[in-house]
Amino acid sequence: MYLTVLIFLIIHWYLSLFCQSFFLHRYAAHRMFKMNSFFEKFFYILTFISQGPSFLNPSAYAEMHRRHHSYSDTEKDPHSPHFHNSLSSLMKKTYSEYMSLLDENFVFKKINHTPKWTFLDRLADSWFTRITWILIYTALYLHFSNLWLALICVPIHSLMGPIHGAIVNWCGHKYGYRNFDLGDKSKNTLFLDFLMMGELYQNNHHHHPQKLNFAIRWFEKDPVYMMAKIMEKLRVIKIKESQTC
Repeated sequence: MYLTVLIFLIIHWYLSLFCQSFFLHRYAAHRMFKMNSFFEKFFYILTFISQGPSFLNPSAYAEMHRRHHSYSDTEKDPHSPHFHNSLSSLMKKTYSEYMSLLDENFVFKKINHTPKWTFLDRLADSWFTRITWILIYTALYLHFSNLWLALICVPIHSLMGPIHGAIVNWCGHKYGYRNFDLGDKSKNTLFLDFLMMGELYQNNHHHHPQKLNFAIRWFEKDPVYMMAKIMEKLRVIKIKESQTC
């Protein structure tokens, strides 16, 4: 029972993380590669399924992330850990910034070049949908395990997207080493980023924000970049020429 729960949690962790890094971050925010409308819809749906109640509107995520780069580790940064005393305070500020970008129907207010699917955005961001996802997770745990595991694990599943963002923004700007001396406080938290699939190479990413491969040094490995290269060979995406070096 415990092994099954652990496997389910790990699979959900990395699937949700992949969608956030590949689709929301590198595609929606930075446009590092191209894909046709079919695959854009496919990854939109996969992001909705993998993030569940913590689904992040791609357009709002992209806008917030671009502000993060423009104002990195300043008071205008939507999620710099250097202006917060706790992780919960950082997450609260990020949520406030995110919601300010959406209208009352959970549609992104601005017009910009980011992937949009108004129907799915409204559906995914509604409280009805979020609560339904939580009830689904709870039912699965009660069916396959027990109440105590549900009380521990369901909140993790339900907050998967914000947890990923909090780890990257808090740790990636406080702990680790730096390959580049920049104007912000970005750091590479792990020598081998097994936890966040390359997202914790924040210092590398802030130095080359449009580079698809977040790894720079020989011991740094970016799993999402490797997966993107495979998807290009399978003609799922087309990496921009500037990203091939």
